[in-house]
Amino acid sequence: MSAIDLIVLGMIKEKEQSAYDLQKNVEYRNISKWIKVSTPSIYKKVVQLEEKGYIKGNVSKEGNMPEKSIYHITEKGNEYFLELMKKISAQMVNIFLDFNAVIINLEMVSPFERKELTENIECQIKEFQKAVSGLEEERIDIPFTGKTILKQQVLLSEALNKWIENFRELYLEE
Repeated sequence: MSAIDLIVLGMIKEKEQSAYDLQKNVEYRNISKWIKVSTPSIYKKVVQLEEKGYIKGNVSKEGNMPEKSIYHITEKGNEYFLELMKKISAQMVNIFLDFNAVIINLEMVSPFERKELTENIECQIKEFQKAVSGLEEERIDIPFTGKTILKQQVLLSEALNKWIENFRELYLEE
């Protein structure tokens, strides 16, 4: 069971669509910023979910466009979707920040490199903050749940920004 399963099933439950459309929706909704998901993983997940009987594809052809499968969720898929919703909502919240691997190992590099690495992280946190703030402003037409996730990301970026500033002051000033 995974969050990617839940994302794909939810998007298909919301609207029947092709794997390509799913991938475009993941990009548009910026889902890869808050759940580890890539374009190849979407296509792979669609195949897996269809093999398990959770979704079913019907071949469609529009005009001169090549054939494509449009997927819909099955009854079995609806049951699995609800099972995932319940299981994932009951899990402890995990926030994995890759830069923590750098923080853990700062003692292994020179003071100059520590400063440089910390500045890199700080710069990327600011970029994240800028990106999510921009999305919050431009995606006014998204559903309430999407807006709340964007707000969550804005608040998280603000908290990370405060954290890195404090870390830099305390750690690098030692």
